[in-house]
Amino acid sequence: MWNSIQIQLDKQKITVYRLSKMTGIPLTTIYNYKNDGKEPPFKNMCKIADALDVSLDVFRERK
Repeated sequence: MWNSIQIQLDKQKITVYRLSKMTGIPLTTIYNYKNDGKEPPFKNMCKIADALDVSLDVFRERK
């Protein structure tokens, strides 16, 4: 999941810190998603998608 988020951050030149400020999700929580591979809850994925102005579908992992 984090790889899809990181791709969007890179495309839009947004830092993890800025994403935290845009979403209201604590920075430590976002780093847990990034470093520990924790799956964000649906509520936080909605906040991230809204902040990045993308559909939740962008973050779906395709098998």
